[in-house]
Amino acid sequence: MRMIPGRLPGVFVIETRVFEDDRGFFQELFHRGRFEEAGIDVDFVQDNFSRSRRNVVRGLHYQVRQPQAKLVRVLAGEVFDVAVDLRQSSPTFGHWEGVRLSEENKRSLFIPEGFAHGFCVLSPTADVLYKCSALYAPEHERTLKWDDPDVGVEWPLGGEAILSAKDREGKWLGEAEVFA
Repeated sequence: MRMIPGRLPGVFVIETRVFEDDRGFFQELFHRGRFEEAGIDVDFVQDNFSRSRRNVVRGLHYQVRQPQAKLVRVLAGEVFDVAVDLRQSSPTFGHWEGVRLSEENKRSLFIPEGFAHGFCVLSPTADVLYKCSALYAPEHERTLKWDDPDVGVEWPLGGEAILSAKDREGKWLGEAEVFA
């Protein structure tokens, strides 16, 4: 398992060995000991799965109480996965990092607590699996506007973004509830 530090503190791109033969392949997606060796102490308590179509943007979501670390993996298709640092005390507050995750590159992205998370779908459809370190708590969920110019995510969309009502109503960074 290779843990590649991202540009933002605590964010890691994860590459694991793939054992392939004429039957298919095997890949270990999570190993607590290897995460601990990289300085990541996390207990995952919930797995989520989504299927979305091209140009769907999900996010940017976070929970102000019961914050969630996430380990994101694409099982089919391709997405541009984004983390935004919402820790006011961080020197990278309001900065973002984006990584292409796909069934071909078999990479994962680890996003620590204190970050908003979202993705856009680049393929006709994409199946995304993500592990979370805290249970979903809708009363504590917040949404940062996906297109906030103060954050400036460069979404590689191939057309107009397809959004849920919740994501259209997200808050701008300057008015969003963030972490200390």
